[in-house]
Amino acid sequence: MKKSKNIFRIVGAIVLAMIIFAFMPAPKKITIKGSDTMVILAQKWAEVYMKAHPEVILQVTGGGSGTGISALINGSTDICNASRPMKSSEIDKLKDRYGSLGIEIPCAKDGITIYLNESNPIKELSIKQLSGIFSGAIKNWKDVGGPNSDIKLYGRENSSGTYVFFQENVVKGDYATSCQTLPGTAAVVNAVKNDKYGIGYGGAAYAVGVKRCNVKKDDKSTAYPASAETIKNGTYPISRYLYMYLRNRPTGDIKNYIDWILGPEGQKLVVDLGYFPVK
Repeated sequence: MKKSKNIFRIVGAIVLAMIIFAFMPAPKKITIKGSDTMVILAQKWAEVYMKAHPEVILQVTGGGSGTGISALINGSTDICNASRPMKSSEIDKLKDRYGSLGIEIPCAKDGITIYLNESNPIKELSIKQLSGIFSGAIKNWKDVGGPNSDIKLYGRENSSGTYVFFQENVVKGDYATSCQTLPGTAAVVNAVKNDKYGIGYGGAAYAVGVKRCNVKKDDKSTAYPASAETIKNGTYPISRYLYMYLRNRPTGDIKNYIDWILGPEGQKLVVDLGYFPVK
């Protein structure tokens, strides 16, 4: 008899738990897609936030800024991460489909870092020299004070916001056809790490196992590394904001998440991971 009562208690507890579970609100899923430069940071933000807010599921994927913006326009992501501003043509598509110009939220800063192989004796390059190198006008390291060897170029694919920003602000023209485009900043770093004559570019947070090249605005300027101080005072010449884009003004769980990112805890993670805070 006692055994039967215990069974009934267990069954009753299971049924009660099932009823409670059935009436619990489903976790809110927020999708985030875009910039590969930001993916390390976005994944860490999501990981830390979900531990404190188990009622929210944050799904983060990369693919590049252009891919994220396309997903925002076609409605397949809630938040787009982008390492460049949206183009006017992209904003027009958003307006045509949703009647909105979108919402732009700067959430971090980055210094596009020039990666060199650790054996490369070059310590600094100017914007003009970098333009010549990545456009193909400068083909040999000896032309910029290095060894008599061909320069091997590594860069991002054209869906990347970093590709676009670097092209517009440094190359200022077409990339050299010899530049190998790779799917992600980590791949660029790995290529330069294993090529003594290689050079690449990407986010500061990825510069592990490679030499960081100081950059100067022109021949008469001082060369600076990408650091919190040089990004803040504007002396590092290839700095930029990193953005989150939304179709409309955020509300509810999305607003709470963005407010957390822009607050002390979210911005501390920016610094911890090698990016730079917006404030």
